[in-house]
This record gives sequence, C-alpha cells and structure tokens, in this order.
Amino acid sequence: MEPLPWPETPALTVQVARASFPRGNLAMRIRDALGKVYSDSRFVAVFARSGRPAMSPGQLMMVTVLRFTENLTDRQAADAARDRVSWKYALGLELDDPGFDASVLSEFRSRLVTHDQTSAALDLLLDKLFALGLIAAGGKQRTDSTHVLARIRVLNRLELAGETVRAALEALAVAAPAWLTRQIGADWQTGYEARVDGWRLPASEAKRTALAVRYGADGYALLEAIHGGVDAGEVPGWLAELPAVEALRRIWIQQYYREVGIDGREAITRREASVHGLPPGLFRLISPYYLDARYSVKRDTRWAGYKVHVSERCDAGFDEHGRDLPHVITNVTTTQAAVPDQAMLESIH
Repeated sequence: MEPLPWPETPALTVQVARASFPRGNLAMRIRDALGKVYSDSRFVAVFARSGRPAMSPGQLMMVTVLRFTENLTDRQAADAARDRVSWKYALGLELDDPGFDASVLSEFRSRLVTHDQTSAALDLLLDKLFALGLIAAGGKQRTDSTHVLARIRVLNRLELAGETVRAALEALAVAAPAWLTRQIGADWQTGYEARVDGWRLPASEAKRTALAVRYGADGYALLEAIHGGVDAGEVPGWLAELPAVEALRRIWIQQYYREVGIDGREAITRREASVHGLPPGLFRLISPYYLDARYSVKRDTRWAGYKVHVSERCDAGFDEHGRDLPHVITNVTTTQAAVPDQAMLESIH
C-alpha cells in the first residue's frame, strides 16, 4: 500500500452536495467539523508490501463508520459510497468515482482483526477530538455495561451434552473420516445425525436420565479413542486440539464424572448442582460452537452471550468557543457475559 494524503473534496462535489443539502447532514458535518480523521499511514502495518494496489484504508474506515450509523450491509455501504453525494463529500471523491466492490469492506475488517486494530476507529477519533479541545484529560467518566446476545439457541443440559458429542463427530468426520469410521458403529449415526435441539426429548425422567448417561458414555469413549489414537500414532496430535474436541473435553468435566462402584464396575454420573456443585458462570460453557459465550444475569435481564462495557465522558462545561462539550464514548470493551462490571474498572481506567 502507498499511503496518500487525505483528499480535499473536489469543488464540483462540494457544489452539488451544498445544493442538495444546504444545512448539511451527518456525513457532511463529520467532514466539516473533523476534517481528516483516518489517515492511510495509520494502517500501513495491516497491508502487504506487494501485490495489487490497495484501496485507501482511511476512506474504508470512514465508510465503515458511516455504514454503522445507518446499519447498512456491506453491499448497501458500497452502493452509498458510489451514488450518495454526501458520502462522496465526506470521502473527498469526484462525482463520477466508480467506488469499490462490497467485498473490500469485509477484507478490510479481517485485516483489522488479524492485526489487533479493532479499536482504531474509536482511538483515532478520540485523538482528533482531543486535538480540537472537545475532550480533555482529567475529566469525569461513567462506565456501564449491557448485554450482547450470542447467535445460539439456549440449550438445556441434556441438549448441550448431545449436541456437544454431535459437534465433535462432525469435526472429526471432516478431519479424519477413515479413522472415525473405525471408532463408531451404526447406532451413532441414528443417534447423532440431526441436531439434538431439532427433535423432542423423551418425556419421562427415567428415559431422559438414560439418554444423559448414553451421551456421557459416548463422549468419554470418543475422547479416549482420540487420545489413544494420538498416543498410538494413528492420528496426528492436532486432532485432539480441534475446537469441537476441546469443547467436548471441557463440557464433560463440567457435566459428568466417573467412579468405580463396590462391584468394581465403572459408572457414569451426571453432575448435579445440589449434590456435586457446578462450575461458576464465568467458566461454564453453554455451547460447543461458541466457547467464549456465557450465561449471565444483570438485574432483570438474562441472556446467553457476551457483555460490552461502555465508558462515556460526562463533564459539564463549554469549549473555548462557548459550545457545550459533547458526551463522547471513550472506551468500549467486550468480555464474557459473566464478568462482573467492577472487575473491569481497573482495566478500563
């Protein structure tokens, strides 16, 4: 990538935008009030040194911010950058600029995630606001959190056990199909061919208990076969490190334990909160697919997913031009849902 200076808005674009929006709009006010917020040079580290010329990352970041304000998809945002005069005004583009393909935006976000630049949009904006005197050091902040839902269905413990085994089988069927075929029988296919939450569980308590024990036995058998296969050199070591297999291992520690009875036979028992205790919410997995998702409660809100902690500057006062100082979000941190709010204060500060 060759960093370029932030472009001045072409005169014809300014003329048409002012005629269309005499009082301006959000995109135009961002350009007028803040000028250059995102420079290309800030993003040099996330782009390769060779290959096709890259789109201006400063402009892509501004498009990313604008699309968020209107909740647009990538395709809608790419169309807006192509046909909205106010967006061309904010981005410094000619009226006949052809824009870019929508896939560029997702690729840009992936680069930010890979290079740990996900907070760049907020950090660079805060730097600009600080330079303009709209925020200052030593002010007052308030921090609160709210829920973020994971894209999962909440499973009861029996469904979670069955779906965890099924998820591990699906992963192993892709990673080591020939080896897996030798480990399981035909009854596994009938028991795990469909998502466990897609069919009705047995109504009687005895049948549900028997099903839970079967899931437990199958899970232990699968884990032992994997680790035995690794030790024997039949399968590579990374097979045991697959996320679905790791989820099975961790959820089985939380769900089951094995003990030898007085008759010498091993029994599989499901852990119960009132008898054996269960892991605290901070560590308890609730899905084999999203290992960071947790179940949590905050006052009257119950949810499965994550928690976002938002800090806001809340000083009352005026800037050097007599304008009210804005309330600006200064920090956003996402954590597991069960992380207490007070545990984040030191990190946020």
